[in-house]
Amino acid sequence: MNTWKDKALFTPGPLTTSRTVKQAMLCDLGSRDTEFIQMVREIRAQLIKLAMTSEDFYTSVLMQGSGTFGIESVISSAIPTNGKLLILVNGAYGERMTHMAKIHNIEMLVQACPENQTPDLRLLENTLIANPDISHVAVVHCETTTGIINPIGEIGRLVNTYKRVYIVDAMSSFGAYPIPVEDFKIDFLISSSNKCIEGVPGFSFIIARIEALKACKGNARTLAMDLFSQWEGLEKSGQFRFTPPVQVIRAFRQALVELEDEGGVYGRAERYRQNYVLTLLHLTKLGFIPYLPPENRGYTITSFRYPDYPKFNFEEFYQRLSNKGCVIYPGKLSHADCFRIGHIGRLDQSDVFLLISAIRETLSDMEITLEPQEEWVKTGVA
Repeated sequence: MNTWKDKALFTPGPLTTSRTVKQAMLCDLGSRDTEFIQMVREIRAQLIKLAMTSEDFYTSVLMQGSGTFGIESVISSAIPTNGKLLILVNGAYGERMTHMAKIHNIEMLVQACPENQTPDLRLLENTLIANPDISHVAVVHCETTTGIINPIGEIGRLVNTYKRVYIVDAMSSFGAYPIPVEDFKIDFLISSSNKCIEGVPGFSFIIARIEALKACKGNARTLAMDLFSQWEGLEKSGQFRFTPPVQVIRAFRQALVELEDEGGVYGRAERYRQNYVLTLLHLTKLGFIPYLPPENRGYTITSFRYPDYPKFNFEEFYQRLSNKGCVIYPGKLSHADCFRIGHIGRLDQSDVFLLISAIRETLSDMEITLEPQEEWVKTGVA
């Protein structure tokens, strides 16, 4: 797939995109042009289909900015002044939601667990019972910190049982995992253009239960990220309140076409899963140890521990790989030294073999010899 000369991005996003997605940006178009308005309408409808639900019950809203802008638009718009947010945290992106709540003076509780564990559902239930003033619950589906997959279906049904509003950050999973928002009782799901749908950075999107979105009216703590007003404007005129990233949206429409051509979410998931399995098999043979146990690993991102070897230096390791055309990500763990490899983007097995070859050569260049770790090779995924 990757036949051009850009470096292969084995990252959680931004990521490698197809040539046709890039080419879709090479056009100027007015944001009030009827062609653009129709394009936005079609994208919004397609997002609802990807969420495996109906426009009778759910809608979608495009929000300028990165995925974090989308998360903050929901956090700052959905929770009323007398509301209380419970955040389930097992990584840096759950922590980021706590920072947003603090900035907007939103009352909150935090249920935290180690970064290699999923939230305790019994503790969640007990917390909901003991705190009837909790109005909203938020969780990250795939914690990009580690690649861990949290059980959003089970969490959602529990949250719904106690009649709370449910917010899911699906930044690194939507488009690669089937997420039936209605069945999972999700009220707000947030993702972005530059992740598993394989567009380019520039906007986030929110898939919202219509009744939950209507309840946001008057809650907004910001002007630009007022989720209800953004939706209202798109519904009334099909236009954004403020200048939209026109070329990015054109690229995203092309990315949606390519997702469908690949077999939809299930077809894309299979390619990502193959990338994951191949990466895991070869890196463990080279001596690297994955951070997560198999039952918690997703197939979009894998974290590997730094090897316990005196000559290993991540900055040098990273730069040597980059010089060979492969870009990986450092870790964001609070207590363990790890690096991350993304399996998403317009990458296939030939790109993975390029990465493996580059890593093998880099270890040789750095005079590092590791023992195979094939006992860690189990490739089950959450």
